[in-house]
Amino acid sequence: MERNPITPEGYKNLLKTLEYCKQVERPQVVKDIEEARAHGDISENSEYEDAKERQSLIEGKLARLESLAASAEIFDVQKQNVTERVVFGTTVTLENSDTGVERIWKIVGETEANVEQGLISWKSPIARSVIGRNEGDMVVVPTPGGEQRWEIVEVQYL
Repeated sequence: MERNPITPEGYKNLLKTLEYCKQVERPQVVKDIEEARAHGDISENSEYEDAKERQSLIEGKLARLESLAASAEIFDVQKQNVTERVVFGTTVTLENSDTGVERIWKIVGETEANVEQGLISWKSPIARSVIGRNEGDMVVVPTPGGEQRWEIVEVQYL
């Protein structure tokens, strides 16, 4: 089974989503199937076909979420010794050495990543470039537009 590193917050959200699927989405689609069957002939019943397709999607989603929860390796950065080293779960302030643009990223699990919220996957090019490095280090990040140079300005264990 592939490992799935995740933050404690990400794991809680994963479990909430899983519970919502089991307690709300699955029963609703079962109810929709029963209602569609009550309309009679299911061979030409588009409501029935739609509900069955949604059921299939929900079951697939549940299987994926259960697999993610089972393979989760919860990593709480706040229980680690604070250093200047970038590790999974740390919040990193980076400054582009060419443009002076500053970015703040928290390195999280794949299922938690949300660039708009400043959460990047540990598998992203930026995270792979900075993990294991220290404050003050310069890193080169490969991008589709060419390499970018970033300085690690600050590492926070939040």
